[in-house]
Amino acid sequence: MSDIQFIRNLIIETPSVPGNFAKVAAAIGELKGDIGDIQTIKVGTLSTIRDISIQCQSEEHLHTIVQAVNAIGNGIHVHAVTDDVLQAHEGGKIQMKSRFEIRSLGDLRRAYTPGVANVCKVIQEDPEQAKYFTGISNTVAIVTDGTAILGLGNIGPVAGMPVMEGKSVLFDQFAGISGIPILLNTSDPDEVVATVKHIHQSFGGILLEDIGSPHCFEIEERLKAELDIPVMHDDQHGTAVVTLASVLNACKQTDVELSQSVVGQIGLGAAGLAISRMLMAYGVKEMCGVDRNPDAIERMKKHGGTILNSIEELMETCDIVIATTGVEGLIKPEMVREGQIILALSNPNAEIKPEVALKAGAAYAADGRQVNNVLGFPGIFRGALNAQAKEITYPMLIGAALAIVDSTKPGDLVPHPLDPNVHANVAIAVERIANEGK
Repeated sequence: MSDIQFIRNLIIETPSVPGNFAKVAAAIGELKGDIGDIQTIKVGTLSTIRDISIQCQSEEHLHTIVQAVNAIGNGIHVHAVTDDVLQAHEGGKIQMKSRFEIRSLGDLRRAYTPGVANVCKVIQEDPEQAKYFTGISNTVAIVTDGTAILGLGNIGPVAGMPVMEGKSVLFDQFAGISGIPILLNTSDPDEVVATVKHIHQSFGGILLEDIGSPHCFEIEERLKAELDIPVMHDDQHGTAVVTLASVLNACKQTDVELSQSVVGQIGLGAAGLAISRMLMAYGVKEMCGVDRNPDAIERMKKHGGTILNSIEELMETCDIVIATTGVEGLIKPEMVREGQIILALSNPNAEIKPEVALKAGAAYAADGRQVNNVLGFPGIFRGALNAQAKEITYPMLIGAALAIVDSTKPGDLVPHPLDPNVHANVAIAVERIANEGK
């Protein structure tokens, strides 16, 4: 479910005549440009100027769209192309700020020396007090080696820093958690595990982010076994939580019982395997998978999944099909079986477009544009930290998925990611299940 996008803003002037903006939108849409935010900058007597966000595939694609808009004529004109994304990242997106204002010597003595020494002694005598007198219990390390950054691949940890900062912003806004990016210049599992173990006392939890397969599996398993704080690889379990919620909502809309369904997973990388394991933990009739990588197949077998010989066999066998391969057009219309649920989650180019799958006979079809991990990880960690959980378990993850389902409006695949109620509901569900498991 890669989120790789090429976004630019077009400043477009149109004469103040009804229907002109529709011409602009049509020209952009015909070239498969995806219109995002639209802001009206100026409304004049003769013309209107708008700032329109456009998602494109490349610079060449953008240039073609600009030419098409200018070619409409009748006074319609692109004044400028701006890059609001780069501007938004200037200086970074996060900073550390004090929660305690120092306005007097008394404040200084309480926050720092000599008063702080007493707090240090309290924690020395009882280390558990650090949960109450420091920010440790509300801080999560966001750890990456930069080997699987969005759809960009192995671009390195520093190039991946904007993503880690983005995670920090989401942690803060949706869960009130301090997320601290940790960039590692190694992908060796021994070194990664040793480094995180050495620094883990500064944090209440560890979010592994954009760490590639297969070393991500070993790193997560070892850290979960060796640390006494919650550890989660978001590309695996965060994705799996939101996918389970999506499958449940699709089943609800088509009157399909997931527990009685045969589910197929195309692509058994980090996300695909985690989705398979999540669905098996939830309880499905049978979980099937296909992948070209022998190691991925062995991992699926190890966790109890059924391996099929081809995509064609999977499409013939399964009631529900999920794809996370990143290969556009991998599922052909003739493979679709009447009444299937198909979630082709690669983004921006799905394995099969929803409209194509529906035309071919699918009962329900969606792509990965709506299935966003932000619906899961902030609330999952908020709930785990609130419960002072030592790990994140499958019951907690399934509870998070069910909370997302309960927060979804009728007819939608998942809730809007900016709905604060979703994150609150996920946190409450995870905290409750964590406390029940103590």
